Amino acid sequence: MSKKSAKPKAPKLERVAELAMHLGGQHLAEYGSARSRQDFTQRQLMSCLILRAYLKTTYRGLLEILAGHGRLRTVLGMEEKLPHFTTLQKFSARSRVLEIADALIGRIGQVALRRQAKVEEEVAVAIDATGMETTVASAHFVSRSGRQRRRWVKLSLSVVCGCLFPLGLVLGWGPTNDKSDAPALLEKTLDQPLDCLPQRLYGDAGYDADWIHAYCREGWGVESIIKAVCRRADGKLGGTYRAKMTKAHLKRRTYGRRWEIESFISGLKRTTGSALLARTATNLLHEAALRVLAYTLNRR
Repeated sequence: MSKKSAKPKAPKLERVAELAMHLGGQHLAEYGSARSRQDFTQRQLMSCLILRAYLKTTYRGLLEILAGHGRLRTVLGMEEKLPHFTTLQKFSARSRVLEIADALIGRIGQVALRRQAKVEEEVAVAIDATGMETTVASAHFVSRSGRQRRRWVKLSLSVVCGCLFPLGLVLGWGPTNDKSDAPALLEKTLDQPLDCLPQRLYGDAGYDADWIHAYCREGWGVESIIKAVCRRADGKLGGTYRAKMTKAHLKRRTYGRRWEIESFISGLKRTTGSALLARTATNLLHEAALRVLAYTLNRR
């Protein structure tokens, strides 16, 4: 096919909406209740929430954008009517929103693992955690004003190295030790079909613990490469597996690839922002998950 006859690529915002509608159709029933008004399907509302997270706007702000964007309304199937902002707000408050976002992220990650296995002999994943602010005031401003940054939404993520697609997501509240979220994150990351199980896992010093090595190696047969922190006066690393994590060993096992998850986190915050707009605890967690999903669809 010549370049002249090739179909022009749709704008990124429309592609995000198309992917959101496609994935939503695979995981969502048309309507949440047989007795509902059935003005809008669940995948339409879920796609609106994903677009809101992607655009870093409010519910009203999203509807204003949709009102002036005919092609985007066509993608969403909302040519004739748009939902009220309270409809989106109430749908966002549902507990299943987090479950749905988590399932979609896992589905995308599994596909990424299978594709990466075709180009690499050993597929690797990297894990890390980051925080998202619960106020638009920056951490620097809060610090300079003399206030304490008491808590933030904590995202623990696993990412497929090479293609940088997320595989697992655990949400909680910081500040907490990264190891506290490790069991749930490792289960989501490593509980995969045999044809898409990663062979290697990278983690920074926040995950330095022999039990994490044992979970990966003995439980799943996955080689764990985690930077060790020396806590002994003689300079030796204790533990069965930790003792092997010397600088020379980390270099041989390409520990530098761990920085790929840092690239994902950086792109996530640059694209969707690091400050959440929601106010209630439930909606803050939902918005954080939707931002990860929105950024993932943006990268596809």
